[in-house]
Order: sequence, then C-alpha cells, then structure tokens
Amino acid sequence: MITFALFSALATFYFTMFITPGPNNAMLTASGLKFGFYRTLPHVIGIPLGHIFQIGLTCFGLANLFLIYPQVQFYMKILCFLYLLYLAKTMIGSFSMIQKETGRPLKFYEASIFQFVNPKAWSIAVTVASGFFPTEENIFIGVAFVTITAAVICFPSICVWALFGSGLRKFVTNLKIKKTIEYLLAILLVLTGLFILLK
Repeated sequence: MITFALFSALATFYFTMFITPGPNNAMLTASGLKFGFYRTLPHVIGIPLGHIFQIGLTCFGLANLFLIYPQVQFYMKILCFLYLLYLAKTMIGSFSMIQKETGRPLKFYEASIFQFVNPKAWSIAVTVASGFFPTEENIFIGVAFVTITAAVICFPSICVWALFGSGLRKFVTNLKIKKTIEYLLAILLVLTGLFILLK
C-alpha cells in the first residue's frame, strides 16, 4: 500500500543517493565546468531517464539475474571503472582550444545507457525493488510509484552538480588554474572508479 510514510522514506533515500558523490555527479561536474549548464542538460536529462527504466526493469525481476549470476556485477564494475578511466584521460587537456572545438558533452541516450554499467545506480534500483516497493499494490502501479518518485527527486538533485561545475567556469581564468582543475577532476574520476571496483 502506498502511504505518505512510504513516499517520505523513498524520497529521502533517493535524495541521499542522488545528491551524494558518484560516477554520475563526477561526470556532471566535469561537463558543467567544460561546457556550461545548458549544454550539459541532455546529460542531466539522460540520467533519470535511464535510471527509471533501470528501476522499472529491476522491479519486474531483473534483480534476480544478480542473484543467479553474481559475477555479472563484477564485470559491470570493471566496465564502469574502465569508462571512468577513459573519461579521466580525456579530461587532461580538455580546456585547450582544440579540445573545446572538437569535444562535446554526453548525449541523453549515452547518459541513459551508462546507468546500466553504473554500480551505484544498480544498488539504488535493487534497494528500491527489495525495500521500498509497495507489494500490496498492482505491480504496474507500484512500478509507476517508484519510478515517478525517482524522476522527481533525481533531476533537481543531480542538477546541483552540473550547476556547481558550470559555476566554477567563472573562476577558470588562466592556464594554471585550468590545468589544476583538469587534473583534480581526472583524479576524482579515477578515485571514484577505484572505489567502485574495490567496494
């Protein structure tokens, strides 16, 4: 049964998970810094779109795959780690004029697909399906409840990180600062990947 208490608990869980650092938020900060908030919007929109689809599939039974084949999660961690390493590599030198002309922010479908190799996104989906799904409700109503709540909480929560990155652009005025930020963001992405891999 869907109650206000269940909604409040689910919304609090989503907010805590979406606002805290992770692969999505590290990537949004980097994208906001490099391309600005408006050019990062497709990336911001793609994350909740991919994630609600992921949560829906998990509630319909995809989580059983992890129980039957636990090694799948390990391979997903490796894919996520390798992708974050690739992003870290491209971050170095990304503020040079040449890179600015040829680079582009993630498209919404790329950000959506990334959720399926993002272990943090999977942990959210599995926790929601196992701990917050209103089992007494019709399955379609239950899925609509958890996915719509996710979309409502996710979008503004992750926007904060894109806006933070975009706000830093005003302070990036010389080459030394640019290089420092590039390396800091690259290190952040690598550390995030290592945390996921070793968790």
